[in-house]
Amino acid sequence: MIRNRIKKILVPLDGSKNSIRGLDDAISIARACQAIITGLYIIPMYPRNLADAIIPYFIQPEREAKKFMRSAKIRAAQKGILFRSKIIRGSPTCEIQELANAKRFDLVVIGARGRGSLKEAFLGSVSNAIVHKCKIPVMVVK
Repeated sequence: MIRNRIKKILVPLDGSKNSIRGLDDAISIARACQAIITGLYIIPMYPRNLADAIIPYFIQPEREAKKFMRSAKIRAAQKGILFRSKIIRGSPTCEIQELANAKRFDLVVIGARGRGSLKEAFLGSVSNAIVHKCKIPVMVVK
């Protein structure tokens, strides 16, 4: 029954180990359901550190994103899964939520950062926000 319902999976990626774990779990689900995976890499609109501010900010993150998405596509193709990549700039929480709802995905598979509950209360978390704000099922992978 569930196999017939999951056809489009959204996987937000940022190059971290947790996002790769999320991709691996999404690949497993996609194999069982014959689903298509869309990988979403969001480049934040603000520099993460001083080096990003000095190096031409729009060039370096774009290169990193393309390199990571190529490796993700290869990883999915090795398991026989169709992988579509999308790289955009913006706020991760807003962009993931908007794309998930607009393109009618059946499932979002996102990696957790592994923060404790106290830090999460003060700093916030993209995966936590997606779980609470997204209208479709969300699977958080640790």
